[in-house]
Amino acid sequence: MELWFSDYYTDKVKLSVKIDRQLYGAQTEFQRIEVYDSQEFGRFIVCNDSIVFSEKDEFIYDEMIVHVPMAVHPNVKNVLIIGGGDGGVARELSYYDEIERIDVVEPDGTFVEICKQFFPDNARGLEDPRVKVYFLDGLRFLRAKSNEYDLIINDAIDPLGHTAGLFTKEFYGSCYRALRDDGIMVYQHGSPFYDEDEQSCRQMHRKASHSFRISRVYQAHIPTCPSGYWLFGFTSKKYHPLLDLDADRWNGRGIKTWYYTTNLHKGAFMLPKYVEDILLEEENN
Repeated sequence: MELWFSDYYTDKVKLSVKIDRQLYGAQTEFQRIEVYDSQEFGRFIVCNDSIVFSEKDEFIYDEMIVHVPMAVHPNVKNVLIIGGGDGGVARELSYYDEIERIDVVEPDGTFVEICKQFFPDNARGLEDPRVKVYFLDGLRFLRAKSNEYDLIINDAIDPLGHTAGLFTKEFYGSCYRALRDDGIMVYQHGSPFYDEDEQSCRQMHRKASHSFRISRVYQAHIPTCPSGYWLFGFTSKKYHPLLDLDADRWNGRGIKTWYYTTNLHKGAFMLPKYVEDILLEEENN
């Protein structure tokens, strides 16, 4: 008998992955977590019936949410990751010697332990001595911070679930206060293609663009994301993601990547017309 996992993007569209077996399944205080093994994507983790990442394509997300801001900001010392309990974002940050501190705020400790067990290549990022993990609510953690971080990465996955507070106007304002005068915040912006997801994209861009002087959106192709198309938000008090890109400096680091390049960096901000229209409407809203 064949076994399949289906991630429903809408009532009429789903991604189905043939699985070899289920490796884990449990309900935590925050969410339902499952881990499956497949031939096509390797192991993948599911939270509340939606694929979070797979072994085969996680590098795309983690590289794009880290290397884009790191190729722009000239002097990142202190970083805050909201979410990021799998360790993939911290792993990519660990390649930068100038970073002195990486704070990871992840409310679900069980999620962290599961990723350590089943996704060790991601979780090794949490073993970096510069990383400190706080098992706290991200918004509550931010409220006590001011002028402290050079870079904030919002790696929270669900604008409707237990992380909903990380997609509010208060959250963006708290990030603004927690950043230094030249700080950057990046966040996953979701997929704009299906009607069910478009509204979340609109709300996030409206709040971010009204909170920061510089607010831009960039894209990546991630097979296990809805429609295979994913957006990221780039906001900053000072730096523009294209005008302040230092390609020579970043390329000189010799960081090995599978997806990100400084040429791709430039192209990732060239968006389809329908996405440009959505963003412009919310900027003027």
